[in-house]
Formats: sequence, C-alpha cells, structure tokens
Amino acid sequence: MDPRAMALSGPRKKRPRQTGVTMASMPQDIKFRDLVLFILEKKMGATRRMFLMELARRKGFRVENEFSDSVTHIVAENNSGSEVLEWLQVQKIKVSSELEVLDVSWLIECMRAGEPVETTGKYQLVARSDDSASPNPGPQKTPLLAVQKISQYACQRRTTLNNCNHIFTDAFEILAENYEFRENEGCAVTFLRAASVLKSLPFTIITMRDTEGIPCLGDKAKGIIEEIIEDGESSEVKAVLNDERYKSFKLFTSVFGVGLKTSEKWFRMGFRTLSKIRSDKSLTFTRMQRAGFHYYEDLVSHVTRAEAEAVSVLVKEAVWAFLPDAFVTMTGGFRRGKKMGHDVDFLITSPGSTEEEEQQLLHKVMNLWEKKGLLLYCDLVESTFEKFKLPSRKVDALDHFQKCFLILKLHHQRVVDSEKSSQQEEKTWKAIRVDLVMCPYECHAYALLGWTGSRQFERDLRRYATHERRMMLDNHGLWDKTKRIFLKAESEEEIFAHLGLDYIEPWERNA
Repeated sequence: MDPRAMALSGPRKKRPRQTGVTMASMPQDIKFRDLVLFILEKKMGATRRMFLMELARRKGFRVENEFSDSVTHIVAENNSGSEVLEWLQVQKIKVSSELEVLDVSWLIECMRAGEPVETTGKYQLVARSDDSASPNPGPQKTPLLAVQKISQYACQRRTTLNNCNHIFTDAFEILAENYEFRENEGCAVTFLRAASVLKSLPFTIITMRDTEGIPCLGDKAKGIIEEIIEDGESSEVKAVLNDERYKSFKLFTSVFGVGLKTSEKWFRMGFRTLSKIRSDKSLTFTRMQRAGFHYYEDLVSHVTRAEAEAVSVLVKEAVWAFLPDAFVTMTGGFRRGKKMGHDVDFLITSPGSTEEEEQQLLHKVMNLWEKKGLLLYCDLVESTFEKFKLPSRKVDALDHFQKCFLILKLHHQRVVDSEKSSQQEEKTWKAIRVDLVMCPYECHAYALLGWTGSRQFERDLRRYATHERRMMLDNHGLWDKTKRIFLKAESEEEIFAHLGLDYIEPWERNA
C-alpha cells in the first residue's frame, strides 16, 4: 500500500462486507439429518426467530420455516410445555409421541457445542396442569459454560479465518471505517479491538449473556450486539451505510493514491461519482492517482490466490536473476491463508549480498520489467533505515526499508486455473497491485513479522511489548528498555520467545 495514502487514511486492505450486518437466508449444508427443527415464534418474535434459524442452519442443523410431519424437535422461548401444546392444538396439528418439545437453551447449547446435545430433563418442556399458574414457566436456565479468560491482546489469542461472529464484526468494522474517514482514531480503534476479540471466539454470540467476561467490549459495542440480536441489524450501521459522506469517501479512497485529504476536498467540491471527477478539467491528479484511475477496474477487483502465486513466480524470477541466494516471501493476507486480497506484498532479503547490491536490486528488477513491458506503474522509495535507531513508539509506524509500490501486468496465461480465456477476452492481462520491500538480513525476522499482519495483531503485539514487557518493537527490531540492548532474532519464533509469548502461526493472526 502507498505510504502517502496510508498516512492520511490508514490501511484499507480489509474491506468490510456491507451485506454482513443482516441475516440473509441462504442454503446451508445439513450435517445432522436425523433432526428436523421448528422454532416457535410465539413470545420470541419474528426477528429473533429468524436470527436463531440462520445461526442453526450455519451450524449444520435442518430448520423448517413451517411446521410439518417431518419435524422432530420444537424449540420455544419463554413458553411452558402447556403453552406449546395449546399452540399445536390451535394449529390443528396432530402431535406425535416422538416429538421433542424443548426450551431454546437446548438449541443454544447445541450451537455452542457444534453438534446436538442430550435432550435431558432440564431442556424438556413438559405440559403440567399448574404450568399456567407458574410465574416463570419453562426450565430453570443453566449457567453459562465457563468462559476461559480471554486476553485483551490479539497476540495472545489465536484467530483463524473461521469467524463465526461476522454479523457483529462486519458491523464494528463499518463503524470503525467511518470513524477513520472522520479522522477519529480513538473511536475507530475501539471498534477494531471489539471486532478483533470477537473474531477469536470459538463460539457464536447468541444472547447477551455470551458477552460476559469478554474484554474490549464497551457499552457502545455491547449496545450494537444487543440490537443485532434483537432486530437482526444495527440502526447505527444502517445509517452509516446510507450516509452520503461515508459512501463518497468509500468510493474515492478505492482509487489507488487517494487518501482522506483528497477525498475531503472532492466531497466539499460536491463530487459524488468518479466519472464526474475524471471528466472535470479543473482537477489535477498525481501520477499515482492517474494510474489508479487508468487501471481502476482491475485494481478494485479481488486478487485471487492463483493470481498471487503467478505474481510470486514473476517476482522470484526477476529477483533471482540478480541475487540467486535471495529469500522472497509473500506476506500480508495471503501468508495468513486468505484466498482473496487487494494487492500482493513481498519481503526480499539476501544473506550473502553487499549493501550496494541490496540498494540496487529493486532498481534492476524495475528496469527488467520495464523492458519486458510488465511495469505499468512504479514508485520506488529509498531506504532511510538507521541500524542503531530505537524502534518507534507508535503502534502504526511505517518502517524505513527500501520499498517499491507497483502496478504489474499479469498475463492470464501465467495464472494456473485461470477463469479468463484469451479467446473469449479481448484483454489478455490484468493490472495487479504489488508491494516489494527490501530489508537487511539481520532485520528479516522482524520485518516478516510486521509485514505478515494483521493490522490489529501487529498493533497489539507492539502494545504488549511496551506495556507488559518494557520493550519497544517495530519492523526493524526489538529494544529491551531494562537491559538497554537490541534483542537479535533469526526467526519469528525467537521474537515471540523474547516477548514471553506462545508462538502463533501466521494463519492464526487474522485478528
């Protein structure tokens, strides 16, 4: 990502799904075919019923919209057994002796466990003659399963891509993005931390009781969760998605090279579409912005894993032509296991090269690609790295290594399993955003850790180093303030050991 745009607007590699804040009905894989559930709307409400139906379907349960003879389990909330039986009689439904009538707490426990649990007495709703007189019908609610202590730091949590709380995390990330657009960093970070901790949970939040003991959830975040549980969506998120300023900034910052200051200027000038901006003769664009507009359609489309691997081959071929012993590592989201991204990042280092060879490598690679007609745009930033300078105190600080921000031409024929066909498409290539970073070998482990991400994982790793270990960490190294020395590391595992942390694999850093 271009540091100039990032300095204004912050990294935008993660783009929240706008459709993720409501529960959309979709076909799900059924894992437990012996069970057919029907959730009773009475006393529950249509919105909460739909919420629970979708969650259960995602967990592999078959849930019917209407009651039928195939139903094996009825699930009810705040109803006694007699009330459920009365409802069935009003509907003129013949009740089978094998039909299970259960409290909603059974379904919640099933979803926590990821499989059906025993329909023991505490979950069963039994019709009794005195049910109607009971002030609290239904079974005694069981206490929550003991929640293991969850750290406030993402670097002490394992966060894979299997996010079972995306309806909440998508909402938080939209709100955080809106605060970033308004340059309110404090509120943005608050919601990003809340999203981060929910992504690490091994269970789906279904009731507000599930949020007890979870760090980083302030009153506002809990209010958003409660509203989504009750209504299926957040009114605040809905308002943001319909806000003209948010929609305009989202659109403007999707252009390579456009940050918050430029977006603010265009918005104040009354622009709302890119076509109007492009056609306005009074506007001047930077070289980066001109490239962003020229290759816009390609750059806003997702980069697939296959495309990233094809770019990796291109990069390695070019680098090894000049430094055969160089290490070339794909970093960012693809190293964390993502199947899609918006650009491809690479870290390059060479243990046997001289300082001059390191400084010249990226220049030589750019010249090679330019001769081959593959270089569509290039911005090479020279290194300002100082070996003995202390790490930055800022958790979002950029490093000072030599780096190159590129747009490369990737021919479809180089992509394995490419869906594009040169016979069907007039255009035989796609413009891809690529970042190359060249670092000294002694900094390689720290640079690899930093460029792997995720953004929130790295923020918390640096916060943890400062507040818990009296150390200063950045992409260049780790400074021990107590011993007043730099701690050397040959690998990411050694850095975690220096910090007293259990090692977390790259695919578990999707905080």
